Amino acid sequence: MAKVISECPSCGGALKIAVLRCSDCGLELHNDFQRGPFDSLTAGQTEFLVSFLRQRGNMTSLQTELGISYPTAKKKLDDLLTSLKLVDNIPQMEKDKEFVDMSNWSISKGSSKASDIIKKMLIEHNGKVIVHTVRGLPCEVRVAPDENSFLCNKLPINPPYRYEVFDVIVDLLISQGGRARKGNGRNFKLGEPDCDEATVVGAIGYNYAHKEIGTSVFDPVFALAAILEWAGIVNNERGELVLTASYQETLNSHDVTEVTK
Repeated sequence: MAKVISECPSCGGALKIAVLRCSDCGLELHNDFQRGPFDSLTAGQTEFLVSFLRQRGNMTSLQTELGISYPTAKKKLDDLLTSLKLVDNIPQMEKDKEFVDMSNWSISKGSSKASDIIKKMLIEHNGKVIVHTVRGLPCEVRVAPDENSFLCNKLPINPPYRYEVFDVIVDLLISQGGRARKGNGRNFKLGEPDCDEATVVGAIGYNYAHKEIGTSVFDPVFALAAILEWAGIVNNERGELVLTASYQETLNSHDVTEVTK
């Protein structure tokens, strides 16, 4: 059976369905029947839609099935949504902002580092996720084009944080038996009781930002803690971060593997 076509092959005008005919009795119904939105899709768009549904919306699997890069897959999805009138035409500037080609990015296989785990999970989620703070506030987190950094709408700083900041936090928690106070960088300066090396904000100030004692520091803990919790690395509790049991098991199994090599 031929696919319904939407344009006149002669002049390119829009075709209308005027007659429906029963293949059994020959009854014909004459009217101006409305075509569904899927009838206007091209063969390529239909193929993409079927693959998208088959892969349950997982863009990484979709890229593998179709043999295309992330920017190509993202553009095809945007075009499909526009054709189905599910979104308005997406401005080119917004498209360019979203286009981060992650197809050649590499992650150490089996790595237990928090930085690698979070980067891998972001890639698996097509480069963008929404996480929630301990108060339930949403934070948008996206990969940055440089592969080493990430962007967060609640952390408007330049340059953006690199993934290694998560390793600094986890190293602190490990050194203190799996838990550490978050601290307070808004009301205390680096080195003061609520912003010293034993707190998360202090460790970031010392070991990531390399600030000097007595200086003011930016406090990003509320957002970084939300990302770590989303990744299953910590429990984001009020006032402190605690390594999850599952992540501690990952660390222990990794240590055993290293010893037996």
